[in-house]
Amino acid sequence: MHMTFLGAAGTVTGSKYLLQHHDHHVLIDCGLFQGYKQLRLHNWDALPFPIGELDAIVLTHAHLDHSGYLPVLVRNGYRGPVYATPATCDLLKILLLDSGRLQEEEAEFANRHGFSKHSPAAPLYTEQDAERALKLLRPIELHNRIEIVTGMTLQLRGAGHILGAATVEVVADGVTLVCSGDLGRPDDPLMFAPETIEQADYLLVESTYGDRKHPAELPEEQLADVITRTALRHGITLVPSFAVGRAQLLMYHLYRLKQQHLIPDVPIYLNSPMATDVTTLYQRFRSEHRLTAQECEGMCHVAKFVRTTEDSIRLDQQRTPAVIIAASGMATGGRVIHHLKALAPNPINTLLVPGFQAGGTRGAQIVAGAPSVRIHGKEVPIRAEVMPMQSLSAHADADEIMQWLRGFKRPPKHTYVVHGEPNASDVLRRRISLELGWSVSVPEYRDSVELSATDHPSNTSG
Repeated sequence: MHMTFLGAAGTVTGSKYLLQHHDHHVLIDCGLFQGYKQLRLHNWDALPFPIGELDAIVLTHAHLDHSGYLPVLVRNGYRGPVYATPATCDLLKILLLDSGRLQEEEAEFANRHGFSKHSPAAPLYTEQDAERALKLLRPIELHNRIEIVTGMTLQLRGAGHILGAATVEVVADGVTLVCSGDLGRPDDPLMFAPETIEQADYLLVESTYGDRKHPAELPEEQLADVITRTALRHGITLVPSFAVGRAQLLMYHLYRLKQQHLIPDVPIYLNSPMATDVTTLYQRFRSEHRLTAQECEGMCHVAKFVRTTEDSIRLDQQRTPAVIIAASGMATGGRVIHHLKALAPNPINTLLVPGFQAGGTRGAQIVAGAPSVRIHGKEVPIRAEVMPMQSLSAHADADEIMQWLRGFKRPPKHTYVVHGEPNASDVLRRRISLELGWSVSVPEYRDSVELSATDHPSNTSG
């Protein structure tokens, strides 16, 4: 096999790994680049092979940095199968349609208000492109090994992180490649711990938090403190949140805090039709998470679901204390940016920013203390209190990644550290080398390597 790193190499976004086995081409993950403009421009790059030669796509999970490029491939002619767990397939029916719709809306908004440098501004793909992509989904259950192309088998195992997330194991010509996808935390309140994997010839391991540990503080204590403090000054707590995983974790903690009367009785709004639909999936896939029936019911009803654009606009006129959870998680688009325009300039409000914020996103700028952020062509001042919150992450931290790696009974022939900012990837690379003694490296964008039965992989480009 040959493998080419077409994303999430030297960066935390755009996951795509191309496998070539004889005349077959398989893509593991199919993610959008997000964050810095120079990365986002890669979304418009032509892939280094004809789309017609691609035989299959395998997705680790539904987050757009792992799945959101799929409609582009389909628009450009891909018609093969897309393999993922059943929960991931159901999530994609929500996320991809929303992504296509949002891109159309943002292009239309930019054209109407004239702030785009492109004339006319065009979406990367449309809702119709996403609908065509969904027809290619082929759900496969965890631990069910199947042949995806001649001579290559696939098996998925639970990765924690979010509903449906999986690690990928591909075997061809006696060579085993494992891709961690995004690893969850062993003690996540919602999701089960990532399954242990005992052997692989080659390993791709994510490094989102490869250079740090999550704080020891309890998320419910921090949430209670922030919401109470903000309510006492009659402000609103605005939480940019991923619609999948983080929004549900927030609502679970808020449900528990309300049950124990540890936060004021202020209204909680979930302003994301997508997150609303995702939340109901936790009831459908009860066996795939830790929540009891009562906890799942409580999480699903602690917030008022805001579906219509009109109701979303009305929230910006809210003048009494409240909590508003709105997509997107890094404030790159969606309804949260309209709330930022309305709420960020007022110092009585709080911007509670949970989880990792990729470089170049508005969320990263806000956490870094930017005095203003650019929204719809205008600078919006940030006068609200900014409160980063790392204790809600659904990613394993550095120690937890190392704990997962120690589950291997023998070292892989080589380990590639991917899906991390440069420092995070390099720090994790050093730890793997020093603490485990493994052969390990950080690949660069478009590097290509040969995965052979010999002891050392060869770098064929880059």
